[in-house]
Amino acid sequence: MTSSHDHRCCDHGHDRPDDRRPEIAHGASPGYVCPMHPEVRADAPGACPVCGMSLERQVTPPRRTEYTCPMHPEIVRDGPGVCPKCGMALEPRTITLAARDDPELTSMGRRLWVGALLTAPVLAIAMSEMIPGRPLAAVGSHRAAAWIQLLLVTPVVLWGGWPFFERAAASIVRRSPNMFTLIAMGVGAAYAYSVAATVAPGAFPASFRGVDGAVAVYFEAAAVITVLVLLGQVLELRARGRASDALRALLELAPNVARVLHDDGSERDVPLEHVRVGDRLRVRPGEKIPTDGEVLEGHSSVDESMITGEPIPEEKRPGDRVTGGTVNGTGSFVMLAERVGSDTLLARIVEMVAEAQRSRAPIQRLADRVSSYFVPAVIAAAVVTFATWAAVGPEPRFPHALVAAVAVVIVACPCALGLATPMSIMVGTGVGATAGVLIKNAEALEVLERVDTLVVDKTGTLTEGKPRLEQVVPAQGNDEAEILGLAASLERASEHPLAAAIVGGALDRGIEIAHPSEFESLTGRGVAGRVGGRAVVLGSEGLLAERGIDPRELSERASALRRRGRTVVLLAVDGRVAGLLAAADPIKGSAGAAAAELRRDGVRLVMLTGDDRATAEVVASSLDIEEVEAGVLPDRKAEVVRRLQSEGRVVAMAGDGVNDAPALAQADVGIAMGTGTDVAMQSAGVTLIRGDLRGIARARRLSRAVVRNIRQNLFFAFVYNALGVPIAAGVLYPIVGTMLSPMIASAAMSVSSVSVIGNALRLRRLRL
Repeated sequence: MTSSHDHRCCDHGHDRPDDRRPEIAHGASPGYVCPMHPEVRADAPGACPVCGMSLERQVTPPRRTEYTCPMHPEIVRDGPGVCPKCGMALEPRTITLAARDDPELTSMGRRLWVGALLTAPVLAIAMSEMIPGRPLAAVGSHRAAAWIQLLLVTPVVLWGGWPFFERAAASIVRRSPNMFTLIAMGVGAAYAYSVAATVAPGAFPASFRGVDGAVAVYFEAAAVITVLVLLGQVLELRARGRASDALRALLELAPNVARVLHDDGSERDVPLEHVRVGDRLRVRPGEKIPTDGEVLEGHSSVDESMITGEPIPEEKRPGDRVTGGTVNGTGSFVMLAERVGSDTLLARIVEMVAEAQRSRAPIQRLADRVSSYFVPAVIAAAVVTFATWAAVGPEPRFPHALVAAVAVVIVACPCALGLATPMSIMVGTGVGATAGVLIKNAEALEVLERVDTLVVDKTGTLTEGKPRLEQVVPAQGNDEAEILGLAASLERASEHPLAAAIVGGALDRGIEIAHPSEFESLTGRGVAGRVGGRAVVLGSEGLLAERGIDPRELSERASALRRRGRTVVLLAVDGRVAGLLAAADPIKGSAGAAAAELRRDGVRLVMLTGDDRATAEVVASSLDIEEVEAGVLPDRKAEVVRRLQSEGRVVAMAGDGVNDAPALAQADVGIAMGTGTDVAMQSAGVTLIRGDLRGIARARRLSRAVVRNIRQNLFFAFVYNALGVPIAAGVLYPIVGTMLSPMIASAAMSVSSVSVIGNALRLRRLRL
């Protein structure tokens, strides 16, 4: 399942290719270069071998950082700025450990503090004028107080609130009204009216004057609204910064240096970015493993909990795989670096989660539809409110109408509606990554909670996927060693797990393996070719029958082995059955408990396998799986998923092999085992790093928690606006006799956005 996005630069409108992968920045890469011969480079200080000059330190600048909008991920810019659609500050696409200054937060914070200092005396003047006796009369008239407020408020509104006016103007030019359009309208109306009332009070008719004959000013409302919106922006930016804490925690797993072993026996610590594929690395007790690779010497236990979510350390011996970022225990070992830099599992996890955080869930479509009509509807409501108060409101009517209209446009907050889904997705996918559940896109996360049928591929999902050769049974007149040698020689050209078991069994017995010719892989049935001039066929009884070979001599023995849960293949040489080979693939220790948990959760389990029914039934019965689809060829796995979907089922498919990819893509949610192939992981919406069914139960808990959180956010945003706009319009005035102050409306608007983000951040406490 693939998706594409039209990444468009918001400055120049240039199309962005969709193959941009999110960067994983670890800072600049140091190196050394000769000033006279720049082609001479080294990882450490030294002398140039050409001219003998000392090498100079050079720093390669880090890759350029791109910025995107959390609400509109298709918006991408080369530097900080604001989204042309919603006006929100853009966030770095780059996941980095380095401390990065947030220019938006710095700017908003500075404006907030200056605005608050200037607003405090304005608020005091406004409040004092409401006190009986009006203390200000001793030092000046009402008009003098208005001029003092004008001087103090002007920098607050025109400098402190300048970003809001800028974004509002841009939204009008682009015909994309947003939250800042409403803020600028409200603040601008209150400020402009107050300036006019201060500069030319005589121009106002009697209907604008109070009982004392003065024209009221609303400088304090304009200033306080500006300061409260700035406060809301600061709190929101800080909260949004915490949403990526899980990814930063993953990046912190990678060590800064690795200890490289050289051919001359020496060892040296080098920066991690200088490690190359094929380097031998020493990992000492308590150290973090620097890259993905294979243990060559020594043994230890490795804590992989931050990657897999499993608390019990894994024993590692020569031949075992280790993952960069995991923590070595008390032992020491030498490893071979096989994946470095952006190819490591840790880097791929961060990349996948970062991509998922920018994807859009289907539930977001509702919010998008509402948001597209939201601002015009609020403006219309403000106009109706003004007209109603001006026509039938209490005296002075026009000031009351202005206050009510300003309160309406200020209290409405489309930002809360837009943030409801992306913030929950961002936090939830990060939490899943730390528990070994990688979400490829938000759609998969949303659909997963509705899954009622799980199709599970047997090999590599329910079983270890590493079968071991257990028995070789020759037909009459054939030699066991010869049969195994022919089978292993033919299978050495195959990548099937059973082939590896047969080849491994031959090598363990010291049997020589030849090179096959005319090799032919018959998907789902077996292999054929020539070994030492002899025609060899290895596979199912059906394959032998297709080639006119009678397998009945060994059929009864094969059936008996299958009833014991063994996978059996028959070998034919020069047109005659020569023997059979039986392999066992152990069931994963966690499979039984995981299957039971999924059944309790109401999930219908269906086991899918290419094995014959007798072998499949043994595995299914041990796990209490009642539905089995046996003898399914790889090209029919997707058909089984389609059939279940046609019954009205919401189907998830779990598999790990290349031949599972079509079924994973066909399913409503594809679930790949992290121990499987890259093709399977690319086709799936969810990847389980640990590679067992317990991860599916974790993924469903994550899905339920995230979708519930999204619904809470959307409910809060809808209810807030459904109640806030009418109250601001004055529907309660006949009952309580007071209007909603624009200042209170501004505080409520800021709180709504911060509340949505705060609710999303609660997901960080989720335990999977």
